[in-house]
Amino acid sequence: MRPAFSLFFSLLSGLLLSGVATAAPAQKAALAPKPKSMESEADLLAQLQKAGTPEAAKPIAEKLEAMFRVSGNASVDLLMTRAGAAAAAADKAVARKLINAVTTIAPRYAEGWRARAALENAAGDDAAAMVSLQKSVQLNPRHFPAMMELADMLEEYGDKPQALKLYRGALALNPQLEGAERRVRELTRDVEGQDI
Repeated sequence: MRPAFSLFFSLLSGLLLSGVATAAPAQKAALAPKPKSMESEADLLAQLQKAGTPEAAKPIAEKLEAMFRVSGNASVDLLMTRAGAAAAAADKAVARKLINAVTTIAPRYAEGWRARAALENAAGDDAAAMVSLQKSVQLNPRHFPAMMELADMLEEYGDKPQALKLYRGALALNPQLEGAERRVRELTRDVEGQDI
């Protein structure tokens, strides 16, 4: 399993399992009006642009990733939680069925497609994983983690121009994104050549 997917899969399992105990309060909270002090996705992205170090960017990026996981639908959140529990219990068949239900019920939920990609990747179906990641990025063009994962796969399969485009897009959203600047530098040389 690729490091990006391995990390995502373990984060998915942990985050979704932690949601099992808090599913009912979270559902009630979703119905309550949001406080005006909550930061928007645009606010957090603007903060990321100003973060001068990876350490300063990390908590901002974590808040954004938490926002990406919010589906806005209690049923979808429950399915995601159960899929995470199934994945943590190594019940891949159940996890796959639950994630397929998520992408059927909420086809515009980018994080559902990203979770589906993680399962497809774990099953060795890289082509399907790339399609699911592409869908995730199309649905949320600000989803820099999905962009990085798709770029990693495209680069591995030799599509360096598209990988470079995605790395640049992810880096534009999060200038402190670990590894992105190095990948852009290396791929720029490979794809566009070096200045003389």
